[in-house]
Formats: sequence, structure tokens, C-alpha cells
Amino acid sequence: MSSQLTNFLIHWLVMSLSLWVASHVFKGISFSSRSALLVSALVLGFLNALLRPILFLLTLPLTVITFGLFLLVINALIIMFTAKLVNGFKLSGFWTAFFAGIFIAIFGLFLEWMLPGSAHLVVIPSADTISI
Repeated sequence: MSSQLTNFLIHWLVMSLSLWVASHVFKGISFSSRSALLVSALVLGFLNALLRPILFLLTLPLTVITFGLFLLVINALIIMFTAKLVNGFKLSGFWTAFFAGIFIAIFGLFLEWMLPGSAHLVVIPSADTISI
């Protein structure tokens, strides 16, 4: 398998697992089947890749004024749009999408950090390093 396909499948698996865990953490999220979960993860990844940059540029002044917190609203709107597009993905409302978006982002980051070969964010200084 090519490395691009492998990376795609890993990210899809991470998104699917994040959505599945979020559906157990938040009672306002549910999936009617495993296929609905997998399709939701695929659509959410697609919308994050295509729609999120456009929304970011269109709302840049508002994002700057709110010190980036408006990006959380954009995440919630993309999750809500995904729920509208995918049959079998039920979402109770905006606030569920808002907090689930935060959870999915943090949980997905944690999962990708745990994968072998990923760039770890932890830096351990050596003995000759001077810290200020």
C-alpha cells in the first residue's frame, strides 16, 4: 500500500474512533449503524479538508477579534452539517456539536500522538541544554 493511502486510512480510523467515543460521552450524538459512523467520519474529514479553510478565511476578522475562539463555532457548524448530510448520524443541537468538536479534536490529537512514527510534542532536554 502506498504511504498516502496508509495515512488516509489511519486518519479515517482515528476520526471514526473519536466519533464513536464521542457518541458514548455525549448523549446527544448517536449513530444508527457502524456504516453510518464510518461514512460520518469520512464526510467530516472531507468537510474539514475543504470547507473549513474557506470558512476560516471568510470569518478571519471575527476569528481574530475572538482570539481564535470562533474556530470552535466553525467546528460545531461542520459537525452539524455532517449530521445533516449523513443518514444515521443524529445530533441533538449546537451545544452538543460545540463540546463534541472540542472533545473530538483533543481525543484525535491524543490518538495520533500515540501512533508509532508520529511526531511527538514532548521534548526532553539533554544534559548540555541550557534552559532559561
